[in-house]
Amino acid sequence: MSTATETAFTQELWKSITPTFEAIVDHPFLAGIADGSLPPEKFVYFVEQDRLYLRVYSRALSFTAGHAENPSDTAVFTGSASNAIAVEAGMHRELLSGLGANPEANREELSPSGELYAQTILSQTSQGPFADALASVLACFWIYAEMGKELKQKGSPEPSYQRWIDTYGDPQFAETVARVLAIVDRVGSESSEAQRERFAAIFAQGCRLEWMFWDCAWRGETWPI
Repeated sequence: MSTATETAFTQELWKSITPTFEAIVDHPFLAGIADGSLPPEKFVYFVEQDRLYLRVYSRALSFTAGHAENPSDTAVFTGSASNAIAVEAGMHRELLSGLGANPEANREELSPSGELYAQTILSQTSQGPFADALASVLACFWIYAEMGKELKQKGSPEPSYQRWIDTYGDPQFAETVARVLAIVDRVGSESSEAQRERFAAIFAQGCRLEWMFWDCAWRGETWPI
């Protein structure tokens, strides 16, 4: 069991990845969303990639739910898995249509960075244990919630970009993330120092993969062969 009672585990985790989060917020892709200067084709690329990724993320959330021993934890991740599919089916189609792209003519292959992220979380969540799965899916929850707060303060003059910002700055999404963070704190309090370090390493890797996902959209990353 951990004896680190002075500081919540989530506070320790966030402090450890603050430089990565700052790099995400400062990335030209997100800066371009905020000021409206992001070329539409880059955003279309991102949305198409995100659609594919969320299908994988939904599976990862289902695996995480399956490893949970607490029924309320299972409910949180089962509900989030369903919501990921709803977002993929609804918001992404709306965004693509709003930008003049055909929602039915999408990329069906993840970029190299997207594929790396997808295979990483599927491996970590399918094999378990629950703590590993939780650490693996945490980055997407938490980074998007904090990024949503940052971008909501700035807003965007581009309606489609603002629609995307509003989704992740929504209070309901914030409530879901708060539930997940409460689970993380509980798991941290029940873990040994070695287990906490393993959790932190998996989470930090996920945060770096989040940066790579936005960066690949900025670069229009493709497979070299």
